[in-house]
Amino acid sequence: MTARAVVIGAPASGSGKTAVATGLMAALRRRGTTVAPFKVGPDYIDPGYHTLAAGRPGRNLDPVLVGAERIAPLARHGAAGAQIAVVEGVMGLFDGRVADGYGSTAQIAGLLGAPVVLVVDCRGQSRSLAALLHGFRSFDPDVRLAGVILNRVGSPRHADVLRAAAAEVGLPVLGALPRRAELAVPSRHLGLVTAAEHGSAATAAVDAMAALVAEHVDLDAVARLAEPLPGGPAWSAADAAREWRVAPQRDAPLTSAPRIAVAGGAAFTFGYAEHVELLVAAGAEVAVVDPLHDEALPEGTAGLVLPGGFPEEHVAALGANAPLRAAINELAGSGAPVHGECGGLLYLCSDLDGEPMCGVLPASATMTGRLTLGYRDAVALSESAPFAAGQRVAGHEFHHCAVTPRAGADPAWGWRGGEPEGFVTAAVHASFLHTHPAGAPDAVARFVARAGARVARAS
Repeated sequence: MTARAVVIGAPASGSGKTAVATGLMAALRRRGTTVAPFKVGPDYIDPGYHTLAAGRPGRNLDPVLVGAERIAPLARHGAAGAQIAVVEGVMGLFDGRVADGYGSTAQIAGLLGAPVVLVVDCRGQSRSLAALLHGFRSFDPDVRLAGVILNRVGSPRHADVLRAAAAEVGLPVLGALPRRAELAVPSRHLGLVTAAEHGSAATAAVDAMAALVAEHVDLDAVARLAEPLPGGPAWSAADAAREWRVAPQRDAPLTSAPRIAVAGGAAFTFGYAEHVELLVAAGAEVAVVDPLHDEALPEGTAGLVLPGGFPEEHVAALGANAPLRAAINELAGSGAPVHGECGGLLYLCSDLDGEPMCGVLPASATMTGRLTLGYRDAVALSESAPFAAGQRVAGHEFHHCAVTPRAGADPAWGWRGGEPEGFVTAAVHASFLHTHPAGAPDAVARFVARAGARVARAS
């Protein structure tokens, strides 16, 4: 079965596409449709809500981080067994990394051959909607704008005027959603509070989105618009890992599966589903550890992955878990590979806003009022467990933190216009840079191989 796909875009951020896309996923699922959820770009927060809505892992489609050639294969992989893929866009429809729109929602729609449904915040406009829709439909003839969902409509009369405006340019209105305060989910930084942190309130928010969309959007019409994903092979973690293992310069095959602990729970939610899949495909046994509650690493841990998240929101609880902090310090000191990204970097520091952390790195972390955000074309400045010195990757920064010093004697990354950043010490690699494992699967395989070699030496 080939899944069909539809892309939910918007003229700009703040139009309500997250509520509409999440509600659409949940509403379709509740009537028996198997939904594969996707998010355009490096966002880690929306996919958590998508996972709640669809009951399947929310996945990201980001050509900047993985390459345009991997987008359709990753979509086919994530949509395996699903009937429809719902892809939530990022920012405005044509907004990408640079002026050419690379990484935009429009580019993803083109790579998937999928139609776009535009979610428009209709506050403060009536017939002007026709001009807006005309502009978005005619701007790029390769993007098929198939319909519009009117959001934050003030009254039935307002909806009628807006429908007439859309009819002037020949675009069907697939739904008209009234303004609803209960759809507001608490925000932090640039996005929502993560679903893992928001707990039962996140479920209630998804329920409210689903109910609103089911009542006011023509689900059948949206489903009919969806087009089959393009044919071809699906991305395979096993194939990606196998390509690395068979290269002649690589380490010998693993003699046993090293156990890799991956931090999870409310403090470490910023990860890609493909990361765990690649760890397993490379030969690891994955065990999840929650630093907010678990006082020990899983028995036999041979390596540790600390993804991003919001550890600063849980700093007191993380600091109070002295047994786990000590265990991580001991693991790192033993030479086991440890990889920390952004929030993971903070947790490995000596302290965060004065609270004790793991003390693996000779650095202190503080929250600041300054947002650091953007893609980075980075080069590895030091040889490490996951990355070869000189290796080039595309990554993304998103944080309000400062680490002093910014880098160790052996820095992790450098990029044009920036100072060296991050730490490489023994088998530890930690930095603010987020990378997508599907864009650099060799880094995951190298990490597992390092852990496996350590296990082999100890046996």
